[in-house]
Amino acid sequence: MIELTLADVARLTGGRLHGATGDERITGTVEFDSRAVTPGGLFVALPGERVDGHDFVDAAVAAGAAGVLAGREVDGGPTVIVPPVTDASSSYVLAADTAGAGAGVLAALAALARHVVDTLVADGLLVVGITGSSGKTSTKDLTAHLLEGAGETVAPPGSFNNELGHPWTALRATPTTRHLVLELSARGPGHVATLCRVAPPRIGVVLNVGSAHLGEFGSREAIAQAKGELVAALPADGVAVLGADDPVVAAMAQRTDARVVHAGRAPEADVRAADVVLDDTGRASFRLVTPAGEAPVTLGLHGAHHVDNALAAAAVGLEAGLDLATVAERLGTAAARSRWRTELTERPDGVRVLNDAYNANPESMRAALATLASMGGRHTAVLGVMAELGDDAPEAHREIGREVARTGVDRLVVVGSGDTGDAVARLHEAAAEAGVDSRMVPDAAAAAAAAADGIAPGDVVLVKASRSAGLERVAETLVHGGRGASGEHTDRRSRTIDGGGAR
Repeated sequence: MIELTLADVARLTGGRLHGATGDERITGTVEFDSRAVTPGGLFVALPGERVDGHDFVDAAVAAGAAGVLAGREVDGGPTVIVPPVTDASSSYVLAADTAGAGAGVLAALAALARHVVDTLVADGLLVVGITGSSGKTSTKDLTAHLLEGAGETVAPPGSFNNELGHPWTALRATPTTRHLVLELSARGPGHVATLCRVAPPRIGVVLNVGSAHLGEFGSREAIAQAKGELVAALPADGVAVLGADDPVVAAMAQRTDARVVHAGRAPEADVRAADVVLDDTGRASFRLVTPAGEAPVTLGLHGAHHVDNALAAAAVGLEAGLDLATVAERLGTAAARSRWRTELTERPDGVRVLNDAYNANPESMRAALATLASMGGRHTAVLGVMAELGDDAPEAHREIGREVARTGVDRLVVVGSGDTGDAVARLHEAAAEAGVDSRMVPDAAAAAAAAADGIAPGDVVLVKASRSAGLERVAETLVHGGRGASGEHTDRRSRTIDGGGAR
């Protein structure tokens, strides 16, 4: 955040002062959680479905907030009250269901972020935007890791990529920040374009177009149209990094005036990987081939799909001015930053748990199963629902059941009941019909028990589903509640495996 007075905040957001002189100075961070407020910060009183931020103004001011951004009058401290958005007409409001006081505060937050970004870009800040159906968060993390070697870099934690997380992240940038790396999500047409107006990117990355959110968009073509809003927003002197292996993404070159760099495994890609090999934990080594030359890379992340993420990050790093040797070296030192994304943990008894439970769609399911297949030992997969697939859900789950069989999984535990039961039952049936030892259980507790039954040293257990399934609890139970090969509980600590070894 750059330093502003509360009068500046009112002017930039179209708000009015209440209980304030306007001379109050915002010198800290902008927070919507009163527990995170620091002295000199700005507290955003955001109405929510279960909690209303206006109820926590007193706590925020007591913690040192110099001002409050609110949707209605509150008397706890100096406040800027912003008008409500009643018709979702604000250029910063993503969906009609956010209309009202909440939309007004979100629009004000976005306007504030736009001012800060514009001010810092004029002083040399580079803004990078990343989108795609799969791999956004991992690519964002890799890109941030690369750019941190060349200057202060701000990126969102986890998948903080929507109408709240996007401006909140942008407002973390300060006059000393050199790179702002942002992840852009979409739940419908126009969402990516709106986020681009909050923090206009100079480098835009589109990784792929898959089936994620198919139920919300209706077709893969509609998803492609939405993801392509990122490259359409780039300036003529910007750079579009496009996934070379997805024809739909490669064709987005026609939607931008920016210079295009193709990244992927295709021989014609500008930044590509050659001679990809995986070790027995699924970590990839390859030759990074670029217009600047070639360099060997060994990733510390698990899964061949991270090669594609690394290529996109490498393309951004090179365009940002990093030399090839630095890009290759830093790709090799990158560790997983966001939880539950191909997070491999080895128990004291030698059982390995691959926790990829943050989210799932058909493409990421296949990638996770391929990662599992690359590892030594006997394989168990604990799989749950892939949400938001609409009418394609039954066949998509059946196809994953067949993929389980093709990849040679030894045991399958399928988790689901109620609303998710029908879809995941198709997965279970298809796998069982193909000869896989498959069983279906109703919930995470039963899944953990089923997966733990009979596992032995050297086994690998994959856990994956959409976030709504909550299967991270299965992985956590297997890691922390497991027994050694003798059946005795052990107090030796499990270790998370990454490029730097145990941590």
